[in-house]
Amino acid sequence: MSDTTQDGALATSKSPSDDAGLSPAELARKYGLSVSGARPGLAEYVRQLWDRRHFIIAFSRAKLVAQYSQAKLGQIWQVATPLLNALVYYLIFGLILDAGRGIDKDAYIPFLVIGVFVFTFTQSSLMAGVRAIPGNIGLVRALHFPRASLPISFSLQQLQQLLFSMIVVFVVTIAFGNYPSASWLLVIPALILQFAFNTGLALVFGRMGSKTPDLAQLMPFVTRTWMYASGVMFSISEMLKDKPAWIADVLQWNPAAIYMDLIRFALIDSYGRENLPPHVWAFAVGWAVLIGLGGFVYFWKAEERYGRG
Repeated sequence: MSDTTQDGALATSKSPSDDAGLSPAELARKYGLSVSGARPGLAEYVRQLWDRRHFIIAFSRAKLVAQYSQAKLGQIWQVATPLLNALVYYLIFGLILDAGRGIDKDAYIPFLVIGVFVFTFTQSSLMAGVRAIPGNIGLVRALHFPRASLPISFSLQQLQQLLFSMIVVFVVTIAFGNYPSASWLLVIPALILQFAFNTGLALVFGRMGSKTPDLAQLMPFVTRTWMYASGVMFSISEMLKDKPAWIADVLQWNPAAIYMDLIRFALIDSYGRENLPPHVWAFAVGWAVLIGLGGFVYFWKAEERYGRG
């Protein structure tokens, strides 16, 4: 096939027959085409997330403010909800079932309040992760951005909520005779590790929830079982002292129990090392690295499938 140029010379152009027999992949390479929405490499994906760090922070703050915007008490519910849960658990488990045995009487209420607030941090991050993609499907389909921004943002939202609530935890702890000391600084690394773990958990369930939205209906039953198995309302070692030792070990080494115990150890004077499982900090770091990094890679591998179908 030929065309005449302005100066009368003949210019030849390739005939469509030149592409005959080429596979779609070969045609894409030939003309420099790429798949729309293709998953970037892991390093590039991390760079894209860093570039959108301001969006992640702003989105988490906006969600936090909007969470209770329709309630008259507004942000007070951030603290009131776990406090009311702690009160209910105290009436049932502390007074009626005597679940506080093995724990100093004056330490039980701080023990329970810390357990409820810290476990709620993990529980809320998981639930937010499950709904991250289905709950923001319009945003996912309309804009191009790293989808991991959503579960990370929701986990950051829960961290901000916990930090606000920690004021109440400190007040309750002091009210029962536990005054600030150097050990309180251990709360910082414990919360950093728990945040890394929670973020990885939100990413894992973010991918699962994007494929199976009904998972959000099942998770409350899973998290409730997890709560009862993590010693939120009782001492695992004391409650299971008549059972085989491996049962208590398994429950104490589960990540929710580990992060609760570390913060209890930091804030409650009578909650000593004897209440912690062996190598507790090693397990805390291990869970954070395993679930944090593993969850990130697991979520990234399905990047191109979010919002499709």
